[in-house]
Amino acid sequence: MTDSKMHKSAGKGRIFSGIQPTGNLHLGNYLGAIRNWVALQHDFESIYCVVDLHAITVHQDPADLRKSTREVAASLIAAGISTEQSILFNQSCVPQHAELAWVFNCVTRLGWLNRMTQFKEKAGKNRENASVGLYAYPTLMAADILTYRATHVPVGEDQKQHLELTRDIAQAFNSIYDKDVFPLPEPQIFGSATRVMSLRDGSAKMSKSDPSDNSRINMTDDADMIMQKIRKAKTDPDALPSEMAGLADRPEASNLVGIYAALAECSTDDVLAEFGGRGFGDFKPALGDLAVAKLSPIGAEMRRLLENPADIDAILADGAERAAAIARPILAEVRDIVGFLGSSTDH
Repeated sequence: MTDSKMHKSAGKGRIFSGIQPTGNLHLGNYLGAIRNWVALQHDFESIYCVVDLHAITVHQDPADLRKSTREVAASLIAAGISTEQSILFNQSCVPQHAELAWVFNCVTRLGWLNRMTQFKEKAGKNRENASVGLYAYPTLMAADILTYRATHVPVGEDQKQHLELTRDIAQAFNSIYDKDVFPLPEPQIFGSATRVMSLRDGSAKMSKSDPSDNSRINMTDDADMIMQKIRKAKTDPDALPSEMAGLADRPEASNLVGIYAALAECSTDDVLAEFGGRGFGDFKPALGDLAVAKLSPIGAEMRRLLENPADIDAILADGAERAAAIARPILAEVRDIVGFLGSSTDH
């Protein structure tokens, strides 16, 4: 499939987004990002990437990395990403990402990277022992996006700063070489993106690193497990309020109401209008039934896909070739502009 014929919505712009192959994807990943990616593919030319190069900025067990890459790919397909309509691949299979990242390393200023708050958070007090890869993570992210001249990037709060840096890098490259090479990609913000908190602590984000499996609903959980986790979710003794103001200082109640609203694709006001005045003995079974209806088919399809890892590998390989077909001419142009001798068409 050629770049221009990838799908009928190409004129509306090109989306690029990546997801870490960390395994154990959960409800927070689904409601915060994956569900929105599925919707985007109908309005944009969409390129979705399992970012395994980013993953090795901290040490990974090789076998676990391969397993997690397949799991994440399976979750995206099971959730509704069409591998015909969209491109899905793993980052390391398209070497243009790494090549452009090096060019950008030579454009990006240390002062820009020193302002990146995510590196400070991830490196913590052990900054001197952090890898150069972790420090330069944002330049690789810029390359991920601009290798395809993406016009839009779905971002959460934690990635907004990196997208601003991507725009700075694109502008700097264009200015240094006096060429209009790269677009300045725009953030694609969702009103429907939901911040999902832990089922055990409404003040903490739902996370795969939480030692308690009951703190999250995994995308591979079956119906019984989903119901059990909802039933055990931490709550308070009061009934649900009829208005939003009544959820103040009730983080666990607010989280469960937010999850219900996101899964039902309605407002929290709608949820409270239905369940206000009723206790969690009524609300939790209703939430559990809704979560099972929405999530268990995805989990079942994930498990089916993972039984045939060679099929997932073939899908990713096909996606990588389609992605590379877009990336090669863009990188060839960059090589020519920079002054490199020789062709990159066979990269």
